[in-house]
Order: sequence, then C-alpha cells, then structure tokens
Amino acid sequence: MATSARAFNPFRILGRHRNFRLFFVGQTISLIGTWMQQVAVGWLALELSNDPFMVGLVSAAGSFPILLLSLPAGVLADRTHKLKLVRLAQGAMLIEATVIWWFAWSGHMTIHWLVALSLLGGTLAAFEIPARQSLIIDLVNKDDLLDAIALNSGGFNLARIVGPSIAALVIAQLGLAWCFGFNALSYLSVLIGLTLIKLPPRDPSVPVVAHGSPIEGLKEAVRYVRGDRVMWILMRMVTVFSLLSIPVLTLLPVMARDHLHLDAGGYGALMMCFGAGALAGALAIAGAGQLLPRGQMLTISTIGMGIAIMVFAASSSPVLSGLMLFLCGLAAITNNALINSLLQSRVPDALRGRVMSIYVMVYVGMNPIGSFFAGWVARQSSSAWAIGGMAAAMFAFTLWAFRRYPEVREA
Repeated sequence: MATSARAFNPFRILGRHRNFRLFFVGQTISLIGTWMQQVAVGWLALELSNDPFMVGLVSAAGSFPILLLSLPAGVLADRTHKLKLVRLAQGAMLIEATVIWWFAWSGHMTIHWLVALSLLGGTLAAFEIPARQSLIIDLVNKDDLLDAIALNSGGFNLARIVGPSIAALVIAQLGLAWCFGFNALSYLSVLIGLTLIKLPPRDPSVPVVAHGSPIEGLKEAVRYVRGDRVMWILMRMVTVFSLLSIPVLTLLPVMARDHLHLDAGGYGALMMCFGAGALAGALAIAGAGQLLPRGQMLTISTIGMGIAIMVFAASSSPVLSGLMLFLCGLAAITNNALINSLLQSRVPDALRGRVMSIYVMVYVGMNPIGSFFAGWVARQSSSAWAIGGMAAAMFAFTLWAFRRYPEVREA
C-alpha cells in the first residue's frame, strides 16, 4: 500500500532533490511568462500581416536557429559547465524579452522586427535547451530521471494553461504589449533558482570530453545514435512528429479566427485545452514512475495523437475542437517524456550533451520546416487541410514504425 502511494505521487522527487525543486519552481514561473508571450506573438503576427504564411514564418523563425545550431551547442554543453551555460543563456533571454516588450509597447513593432526578434530568441534557445536537457540528470539521478522529465513537462504544461489565461486578462486590461513585459519579468524567477543550485563535485570516474575537434565530437555522437537500433528509430519518430504535428499549434490562431470564428480569448482557451491535456499526461507519467510499460504507452499515444489531430482539423465545433486539443496535448507530452527518458537511459554521460542536442535539433529544430510547409499549404488551400493532411502522413508513418521496429513496443 505504501509502495503504491509512493509510486503514484507525481511530486515525490521535489521533496527528495533540492536542486531539482529550485529548478522546477523557477522554470515553471518563467514558462508562464513564455506562454503569455507565445499567445501574444501568434496573435500579433496575425494582426500585423493578416497572412497565415507570415504567422507560420514567425513561428518558424523562433525554432529555425535550433535546427542549425543545436549540434554545436551540444558539443559546447559536453565541454563546459552546463549550469553556467544555462544561467548565461537565460540572462540573455531576459534581455531579448525586454526588447520585444519595448518594441510592442512603443508601437514600433512590425512583422519584420517580429521575425528578427524571434530569430534572436531561437538562437539563444539553441544553446540553452541542449544544456538544460542534459543538466536534469545532474539535478536528480538516473533512477528518478523519468519522473523528473515528466514533472518538468508537467510544469511546462501547467504554464501552458495558466499563461494563456493570464494573457487573455492582460490583453483585455492592459494591451497585447504587456504580455511581453510580464514574460521579461518572469525570467528573474528562473535566474534566482539557477543561482541557488549547488551541484555536487563531478565524479572523477565519469569521463569528460575535453579533447579532439568539435567535428569529431559530433561524428562520435551521430555514430553512437546510428549504431543503436532503438535510439535510431526513436530519433526518426521525433523528426516526423516535429515536422508533421506542429501545424496544429502554428496555425491555431488562424483556425480559431477563420474556421471556428473565435476571438483572442477563444484562441487562448484552445491553447489552454492543449495545455490541460499535456499537464494531465505529465502528472500521470510522473506519478506512475517506473511502473509504466513505456513501449506500450508510446504506441498508444503516438497513434492516438494522429487521430486526434485529424478530427480537430475536420471539426467546426469549438467544444469538439477543444476536446481534440486536450487529447493532442495528452498524447504529445506522453511521447515527449517517454522518448526523452528512453534516450537518456541509453546514453553514457560523456555523450549526453551531444546526443540530447541531436534530440533537440529534430524535436524543436524541425518545427520551422513543418511550419513553413503548413503555412504554404494553408495559403494555397486552408489551414484545416494543412493540419489534417500532415497529421494523416504522421499517422501512416507511426503505423509503419511500430510494425517495422517491434522492439520499441517492448522498450
């Protein structure tokens, strides 16, 4: 009985690991600001351009640098102090968020400035995300890694719910620009938490990669991933998911306004539905811990995500659309947590930063390609066709992958 209660407590590791607790609280508060900005950026891009392609372009600009820079950033993460790198990147993000707020507040924002500032934010994220992903295991331990990844995802998606809710109130009472202002302020919380974290001395038995060329370091990581059959198909699955599922969020402002006839508040509510599903999935995974049959859960969630996105694309009901977004969020965060933990459980510490940079490159960096393509299809036909057609292709790939690689279902 005690074991069962312990296993299903999603917040157990917050009490066990002080460093992770500091990281989680600061990061979650900061992410609330990030999601406020996410709502504001999508709506502002639509107001400035009135073009679904430009909405997709702005979204792509925020993730395209990750495609180009995350691999060298992974080499840097393996050759430097990860915590210091995350602190430096988060400080730079505070400055970037303040600049966006000033442009929006002063009325100088244009669609071109919005694209440029999104590119800057994506460049900073390209260096911050691989270091942060590979840092998590240093804040807990390998036994608690799945729980930590899931709970961290839970904080991300709690912010996805709270952030749009606050953003809707801020837009109505203070104006769109102040979403950017509150995001800038929220970075202070994560910087305080990162400053208070004290990591134990490095284990001298763990090898440190501090020699050889960066190119050789990248080749070593790629060879390692390519030589592991499970890691190789998981990376390909993440690539396809990132390319083909991103339109459901990228084009959500367009679907909300033009297809479902909602205003900015309705768009925020749809974002909340996705976040609520993701939060539910994250807490379930964090609570269940190692009791989960990871391969079976991954199979169900990936197939379910494709179906939910296709139904959303065909829906003209805000209620049904919200329900499908809830299921999309549930499936998406389940995929993310399970694949992330499967990868990290198979990689040695000396390669962790580089392997996670490959994961980040395909998980986030492939988004701009999907966003560009989805924006183009939406311009030629409709947002619904872009979202539904790409989800159908993702669904077909998922069926092939689990049939071709049955060992993933047993992972």
